[in-house]
Amino acid sequence: MKTALIQQKSYPNEEETIQRTLELIEKAVKNRAELVVLQELHQNRYFCINEDIGNFELAKNWQNDLKFWSEVAKKNSIVLITSLFEKRAPGIYHNTAFVFEKDGSLAGKYRKMHIPDDPGFYEKFYFTPGDLGFKPIQTSLGKLGVLICWDQWFPEAARLMALRGAQILIYPTAIGWFDEDSKDEKQRQLEAWTTVQRGHAIANNLPLIAVNRVGKEQDKSHQIDGIRFWGNSFAVGSQGEFIAKTNDKKEELLICDIDLKKSEKDREVWPFFRDRRVESYKDLDKIFID
Repeated sequence: MKTALIQQKSYPNEEETIQRTLELIEKAVKNRAELVVLQELHQNRYFCINEDIGNFELAKNWQNDLKFWSEVAKKNSIVLITSLFEKRAPGIYHNTAFVFEKDGSLAGKYRKMHIPDDPGFYEKFYFTPGDLGFKPIQTSLGKLGVLICWDQWFPEAARLMALRGAQILIYPTAIGWFDEDSKDEKQRQLEAWTTVQRGHAIANNLPLIAVNRVGKEQDKSHQIDGIRFWGNSFAVGSQGEFIAKTNDKKEELLICDIDLKKSEKDREVWPFFRDRRVESYKDLDKIFID
């Protein structure tokens, strides 16, 4: 499966940002990409960097956004994974991945379940946790286990996608450093982020894609100095082996081939699913075991 990961920086306004995305999609199609994965909340700057009630206006035209990206998928005959700010009802908003089929039809959607609330990542102010569960989306290319960013740290999410037949795990992402952090701390954070996801790939015998933003984005209220998104988008195979990887320096279109059939061979050699002891995992539905 020829796959394109679009690692992008944010531009001064939505129009410029989307135009650059379209240019990169066009380039991906020229390289015969069938699946194109965009980063988290790719239409704008990462507005969750501060709490501002005015940012809810960014979701007011989300139905038009759906139509727009549907046409992009249809025009380019690609399966397209987008990440949009969904207004479900007054006061109820979601961070939602919409997956479009090659003909522009909506193959399915996933609403982000794990919502962070940390300095610079004030997502609980904006997003209601998803209620669609961890269910892969069937497309012409296969069953895609689409999750979003903070979901990356939770093995339960990846496992449930795999148990429901996902053939690949995909994470649109927005994660970065603060400039005041030490070089060593930055490296530890990056390695933790990469390693936990490679672990999901290995434990579930599935390839995995993570597409992150890149470049520094400022907090307009100056509550913090801003976030330097660390890029490093990557794809790994079903044994956690790197297929392709970017760096933290620039925008990049990453094209790679992903073998969805390799998982079956790996599960014959490493039969983790056979050896699960589900009768002993009952306490996993508890917050903590006192």
